[in-house]
Amino acid sequence: MEKKSDGMRNDSGQSYSGFNGQYIDGTWRPGKQGEILKDTDPYSGETLAEIVMGNKSDLDEAYQSAAKAQVAWAARLPSERAEIMLRAAAIMQARREEIVDWLIREAGGIRYKAELEWQFVRATMLEAASFPHRVEGRILPLDEAGKESRAYRQPLGVIGVISPWNFPMHLSHRSIGPALALGNSVVVKPAEDTPVTGGLLIAKIYEEAGLPPGLLNIVIGPVEDIGDAFTLHPVPSLISFTGSTRVGRHIGQLAMSGPRIKRVALELGGNAPCVILDDADIGHAVRATVIGRYLHQGQICMSTNRIIVDAKVYDEFVDRFVEHVRGLKYGNPHDPAVAIGPVINQKQLKSHITHIEGARAAGAHQLVGGAPEGQVVPPHVFVNVTNDMQVAREEMFGPIASIIKVNGEAEALRMANDTQYGLSSAVFTRDEERGLRFALGVQAGMTHINDSTVDDTTTGPFGGEKNSGIGRFGGEWILNEFTRDHWITIQHSKPSYPF
Repeated sequence: MEKKSDGMRNDSGQSYSGFNGQYIDGTWRPGKQGEILKDTDPYSGETLAEIVMGNKSDLDEAYQSAAKAQVAWAARLPSERAEIMLRAAAIMQARREEIVDWLIREAGGIRYKAELEWQFVRATMLEAASFPHRVEGRILPLDEAGKESRAYRQPLGVIGVISPWNFPMHLSHRSIGPALALGNSVVVKPAEDTPVTGGLLIAKIYEEAGLPPGLLNIVIGPVEDIGDAFTLHPVPSLISFTGSTRVGRHIGQLAMSGPRIKRVALELGGNAPCVILDDADIGHAVRATVIGRYLHQGQICMSTNRIIVDAKVYDEFVDRFVEHVRGLKYGNPHDPAVAIGPVINQKQLKSHITHIEGARAAGAHQLVGGAPEGQVVPPHVFVNVTNDMQVAREEMFGPIASIIKVNGEAEALRMANDTQYGLSSAVFTRDEERGLRFALGVQAGMTHINDSTVDDTTTGPFGGEKNSGIGRFGGEWILNEFTRDHWITIQHSKPSYPF
């Protein structure tokens, strides 16, 4: 039976509460759509919040309030915007246990993953605090006497953020924090599976930090009511989306077809190859690949989807990988010893069962597995996998590992690139120069040498190639994404016009 959560206290005093509606123009209120969204714990079924959903009218109010508040915010001193970021980071520190608990309960993440996500969000706040002082213009050379050419960096205005449920707080905030620090305002549509950690919890933190009303707005409503309208609305200058390639394509089309053409930053699907070359440290490769495949139940766009192993070390790798995976504990994500918790919802559970059955039917040999327990899927390992099987072609987003045997480095590289996706990748070798040469041949936005495919920082050029998206998140790259060049010329002397 479902029950309503009372929340938890934390070191900073009273825990946050009131997650029951929208956050628009600095006001917490129920949405006008009226239906109730039950936000539940994917492991226990406990009801965490009951949210009155919003509609297009709420969305319009959010965008209009964001546009109005942004003008004054962009004019604030850099130090004032930076101070908000630093206060938010301090609140993250003070409320660490409260935030980690929300990430475990709402997203189903194990404690290690929740702690990691907390760390990413706080790090982004600290990095964003430097952004107001890193926006620079340029004096451009001009081959014309008496005239000056300048390029000014200015905020885009209003940025719309559509975020997923897998790393909800981080993948929302990696756009929210930099956007605000650079003088923009933000409207967020978090995933319906994680409305609190993907939006409302972030709003509470920034409200406590003193962010002026209207600069951050959270709208939660059915996709059929506000999904397309979120992108088609004339106010936002850029839509930041993280999610599937199918939906990303649709958002890109909408961004070009509405009353205002918009920029997009899209981080989409992945099919990350993890390549084990014949000189790899097998013990190290096994541990890193286990993390790459099973962290957060494989529900990460950068998760290792295909393990490509040279035939010379294939048997040793498989034996040691299987031994390691069989020792993984799965179940309650609150248990610190648990490595694999629940998948997010029943739709994902059914998809994983279909993929497991399909792999068996296609001829793959299952070495590790088991029946789901509630929404917890035990780790699965398949060998005798070929790159044309569905289990290797599609993004699994679940705790299902596919191991592919290849003969030599050239075949490994061809196999790694034989996919429509190009987000993350990894290669293992004792020879770093060999690893670098291999990495430069991989068609992906990111390649990690002797590290997991889910390696992530807040400062690198995070993004994909091919059908894995466009745009880059992190550091200088997101600074450029969320600002624009404004070219201005100054005529110091009166020119001689021809007519």
